[in-house]
Amino acid sequence: MKKCILIYNPVSGKKEFINKLDYVRDRLIEAGYVVDIKATKKPKHAIELSKEACEKKYDLMIISGGDGTLHECINGLCSVGKRPTIGYIPSGTACDLANTLKISKKVEKAMDIILSGVTVKMDVIQSNKGFFLYVAAIGTYVDISYVTDSKLKKYLGHAAYIITGVKEFFTIPMIKTTIEHDGGTLKGYFSLMMVVNSKKVAGFNIIDKPILDDGLIDVVTYRYVPFLNNLLYFISFILTPKVIPGVRKFRTSKLKIMTDHPHKWNMDGEEANSGNLNLTVHKQAIEIIVSKEVKKKYFKES
Repeated sequence: MKKCILIYNPVSGKKEFINKLDYVRDRLIEAGYVVDIKATKKPKHAIELSKEACEKKYDLMIISGGDGTLHECINGLCSVGKRPTIGYIPSGTACDLANTLKISKKVEKAMDIILSGVTVKMDVIQSNKGFFLYVAAIGTYVDISYVTDSKLKKYLGHAAYIITGVKEFFTIPMIKTTIEHDGGTLKGYFSLMMVVNSKKVAGFNIIDKPILDDGLIDVVTYRYVPFLNNLLYFISFILTPKVIPGVRKFRTSKLKIMTDHPHKWNMDGEEANSGNLNLTVHKQAIEIIVSKEVKKKYFKES
């Protein structure tokens, strides 16, 4: 029989997934799986659990939690050899990657995709600060996901992030940076830089037509422009024109971002150390289950 492990974060989002455990287990058993269920009990516990899932050779690993839980599992999976196929049940506040992959927070619909969807191979990015799946960012607003009070997120959901963002409106950083990529070198002062393997970040459409399995990542940089930075963000995030002065987008397989600015990096919604960032894309490093429509839209080689 096929083996499945379910790793879930009991305090993710509104803490309601635990009420669906029996439902998920029953559907998996009906589909022919032997099921083990593990709850995370501390920060980075999902890293340990996902490593064990590889060592014990599970066929399927279902992850339920937010972007942080998914991030930890990816770091566990990518640090070892053979990896199980991933099924995702988003239960966090934002769940940006789930929004891109059109995986519903409704457990029943997410399970439908896991049991009747298609398996694709997705790129993973390795950095000197760890692996990440869909975004690494530094600059304005990037710390919102982990500085926002957890109680506020539970009761207000995505609106809690907006409240925190208002507080940061007047504190735009000026980050002196040198960026080396496949196409050359970029230097200057920037207020925000994002490395993206997704369509959505923080709920906004950042990349119009991402390709998630071609070994390349999208990079978006925002020049520091006194008094106009928030206007650039508004135009970029809300109006989404293809060309914006001060905003540059390009694709690359390798990337070095060099800066001594004290601002910390955000990786998949989790806080990482400040300083230089060296990146390499691992093409099609993980297998994840999505709908046929999503495969056709974002996965060109799987």
